[in-house]
Amino acid sequence: MQQELYYKEALRLGQKEVRSKTAEKKHPYLPVLDDIVPPEKALTGIRLGVVQIPVWFIVGTKTAGRVNAFASNFMPILDESTEFADKWEALYRSHIREGIREPIKVYEYLNRYYVEEGNKRVSVLKYCGAYSVPADVIRIMPDNTDSEEVKRYLEFLEFNRYSKINFVEFSEHGAYRELLRAMGKPYDEYWSIEEQRRFSGIFYYFEKAYLEIGGDKLKTTVGDAMISYIRVYGYADMANAGESEIRINLKKMWEEITLKEADSAIEIKVDPAKEKKPSVLSKVLTITKPDKMKVAYIYDVVPEKSGWISDHETGRRYVQTVLGDKIETSVYLCEDEADLPDTLEQAVKDDNKLLFTVSPRMLQAALHTAVEHPDVVVMNCSLNISHRYVRTYYTRMYEAKFILGVLAGSLSQSGRLGYVCDYPIYGQIAGINAFALGAQMANPHAKVFLEWSSVKGAKEAALSLNRQHIHFISSQDASRFSQDDRHSFGLSHVGPDKTDLLAVPVWKWGVYYEKILRSVMDNTIRSEYVNTSRALNYYWGMSAGVVDIEYAPALPLASRRFADFFRDSLIHRAATPFLTPFYNQSGEIVGSRQRELSLEQIINMDYLVDNVIGSIPTYDEMTDVGRKTVETAGVWQSKLKANEKEGTAS
Repeated sequence: MQQELYYKEALRLGQKEVRSKTAEKKHPYLPVLDDIVPPEKALTGIRLGVVQIPVWFIVGTKTAGRVNAFASNFMPILDESTEFADKWEALYRSHIREGIREPIKVYEYLNRYYVEEGNKRVSVLKYCGAYSVPADVIRIMPDNTDSEEVKRYLEFLEFNRYSKINFVEFSEHGAYRELLRAMGKPYDEYWSIEEQRRFSGIFYYFEKAYLEIGGDKLKTTVGDAMISYIRVYGYADMANAGESEIRINLKKMWEEITLKEADSAIEIKVDPAKEKKPSVLSKVLTITKPDKMKVAYIYDVVPEKSGWISDHETGRRYVQTVLGDKIETSVYLCEDEADLPDTLEQAVKDDNKLLFTVSPRMLQAALHTAVEHPDVVVMNCSLNISHRYVRTYYTRMYEAKFILGVLAGSLSQSGRLGYVCDYPIYGQIAGINAFALGAQMANPHAKVFLEWSSVKGAKEAALSLNRQHIHFISSQDASRFSQDDRHSFGLSHVGPDKTDLLAVPVWKWGVYYEKILRSVMDNTIRSEYVNTSRALNYYWGMSAGVVDIEYAPALPLASRRFADFFRDSLIHRAATPFLTPFYNQSGEIVGSRQRELSLEQIINMDYLVDNVIGSIPTYDEMTDVGRKTVETAGVWQSKLKANEKEGTAS
């Protein structure tokens, strides 16, 4: 019979899988849940009842009884002459006529399903390309460990509890919450049946487009690709787009998707590339004067109201003066975030070939613009952002913070020091730890009391330290202009009658912008982009002349010389703030021998060192501006809800 050919084809697929896995030295048969978790844990499993489960998440069998009947892809491997083959073929015919309606019985562990009853049904469904199957599910909870896999699974459980969606899987921390924020839904709001159906339809169209253009050949999950799409185009765009439009957009941003396949998604540039000198021949052949390159700076606040923006504006004016005959800079102000995409689009229409977006909060709009206009260089002032189309730039400010810590530790008799930080984002945690380690180097008993302006406000954070009789305080990295925060910054001594500024970190954005613009004009940045498949992060420091420290008159001369010793050592890379081993707050040793932490380890710091008194705030604890900032560039703990940090999340 013609129908008997189907088992033969399924058998061929199973045998091919076994040969392939054997050649790769991988287990060629179905994994057995009883070999993964102790069988007695199944007795304490949570019964979920009958639910529809995605067929592609069914990966193994509960016991070893049928393990040799199927390849690891659930295709059969027993001979055509067996009774098993006859039953498989009969089940296939039944499925074609009326479908498989009887639920299978499975155990779920870490969002994967292991079959106790219904292995042949799963085999037939996978052969036919079925999407889901009804299943009587028993959930086995993992042991409470700190593994990344378990953390991601607990995020999934929270999402699934309210949405009942079980087919979206992310490999990034915080992605479920990011999805909900993009949808405009609270974390703890139950979804209606209509919302579940609507989302399922959107996911289906996205998945179909993604797989058709090559997603089936990638390790990246459909969920990971989906969140990347949302970061570029937004959820509303995806929800309203048809399959063909999604496919077109995916092709535009495909390198953003494949970036996730890289072992290291980010390439860090620690120093500017050497400027290319024009050859004598090119000078002779250059008859006409080249057009000025148009450069746009995008601000979300007027410089008069923000020290951060004011510093960048000073840098823009500096570079316009230095490169005046080669560039034409202009400022685009967009205080309403909703208008940011249109503002960037206008900058492109005005023929700007380089766009500087100076805040991490502008990243999504910058990314969308970069994908839609690949001939324009778009840069965002942030750190540790793995986006292929946007180059990020930031300074190693932790080097200056280390020197301030050394000064504070050497000057304080009590060893009680204060530190006010703005946002728990990448780079800022390194600054806190560098300050604390510098203080500890000068005074082994030094303690650093940490407060956050994004929780209490900058003024209240400083006052909180004052009330604890802490006199040496490292405050903001830039001056504030708002009425509430009009006070000193940098390292200060706060006395009963007056405050003396001692030293300040300096962001030399003018030098930074000059070096970047020269590298754009000589095509260095473009060649760096072409010669790597990773995201480019420019992370320059004192050795590049873009970070420095300045002393106030109140700082004693001996202390200046002491600080200058460390400054020169950092510039010439004879010293490092992060020489291991040292301890974190949990008492764990970071590093084992006298070795410098890598830049990746420094950037990704999500812990505080042992002499810091305080913690990283959670998402719920921060102001609205703080939340918006950490959504883009926050370290993992800062994206947690408060109840999760306390261990009460379901």
